[in-house]
Amino acid sequence: MKNQQIHQQELKISELEKIAEKNVYLEERLQVLQQQNEDLKERIDKNLAVSRQLSEENANLQVHVEKESNEKKRLSRTNEELLWRLQTGELSPRMSPSSSPIHRPSSGSGSPARPHSYHQ
Repeated sequence: MKNQQIHQQELKISELEKIAEKNVYLEERLQVLQQQNEDLKERIDKNLAVSRQLSEENANLQVHVEKESNEKKRLSRTNEELLWRLQTGELSPRMSPSSSPIHRPSSGSGSPARPHSYHQ
């Protein structure tokens, strides 16, 4: 009877040792996973910061593109008007740049580079 009790206790000790080993392994694995989790959180924070920065830069670039587009349209209209003036004889190609209407100061115009008849 005592041999059987000793044998059962040895089996229980063996089971407890296996459970203890498994607990050690699981604790080590838990530490590794927690560190990976912290690393991933850090990467997410960095990615969010970069994403915010890129979004801001994108918005600034869109504003810049819009301004450039508007300036291109304005220059195109000015070019069309100057071509029309050349075709109608209002602006002679032989006129010196200083005597050209686009270089004369105009009253009421904010920019001397704009002719009087120019409308936006």
